[in-house]
Amino acid sequence: MKWVVGVSIGSSTRDHKVEVDLLGERFLIERRGTDGDLGRAVAMIRELDGKADAIGLGGLDLYIFAGGRRYTFRDAKKLARAATSTPVVDGSGLKNTLERRVVKHLSDVEGIELAGKRVLLVVAVDRFGMAEELAAMGCRMVYGDLAFGLGIPISLQSLTSLARLARVVAPIVTQLPFKMLYPTGDKQLSSTPRFGRYFEEADIIAGDFHYIKRYMPDRLEGKGVITNTLTAENVAQFKERGVRFVVGTTPDMGGRSFGTNVLEAALVCVSGRRPESLTPQDYNALLDELDFHPRLERFDRAATTVVG
Repeated sequence: MKWVVGVSIGSSTRDHKVEVDLLGERFLIERRGTDGDLGRAVAMIRELDGKADAIGLGGLDLYIFAGGRRYTFRDAKKLARAATSTPVVDGSGLKNTLERRVVKHLSDVEGIELAGKRVLLVVAVDRFGMAEELAAMGCRMVYGDLAFGLGIPISLQSLTSLARLARVVAPIVTQLPFKMLYPTGDKQLSSTPRFGRYFEEADIIAGDFHYIKRYMPDRLEGKGVITNTLTAENVAQFKERGVRFVVGTTPDMGGRSFGTNVLEAALVCVSGRRPESLTPQDYNALLDELDFHPRLERFDRAATTVVG
């Protein structure tokens, strides 16, 4: 049996474990949170090194992308270096492939109209594949990187503007403690509504679940949500707020959608190769073979489009 562990600096209340078959091989897949404790995460990765078949980094990114450039977070690099033999991934390979496929699937297979819809992508440098694909579908984009990532209430409307911003800001922010930029540990359990106008004006809210959850208003009437790492409780929360549909970009495994970091670690095991040797074409070929589909929950079965 292959053993895949996602080590997250997020809340341990979101931990999950499941056994699944992938291409005829049995996998034990786990998510373990360290409640915001980086030192504990480093110790856990060292303990798993050489024992687990692959490790995913959750609750923080190793890389962000914009304008064809890649930027590396200092804190995440420390965690990745804690393993010397077991491969460590952060999910960026799947964010650039699987999440593009999810956007196409929603339009082509599920009949969800995207062209012309107002889409708030809370942080685009974290999910640049999704950002590019939504823009290519003709969505009217709002990128909330400054607001949700740095607390500066300014939005961007083009990928060109985002790339220009990243060239200036990314080399600085990637050296900051990650907890200054992203809700970790117990902060993932609380909500402080903010940037209400961005949510109100959007037809679809997309991007990282914890940014959305932390700042979303009490009502999201008639809106769609495209996000990640959904639990049954999270789906119920969105339903209570009045959304028409919610999408988890990764498939449901035992009642929960794992993060892209965990799923990417599983795909690395399936491939039998080191992650640095895998190309987007390799990931897409694996996804074709596995026939993964996003998790889609509709709360108005008669509706196939988003209210605009």
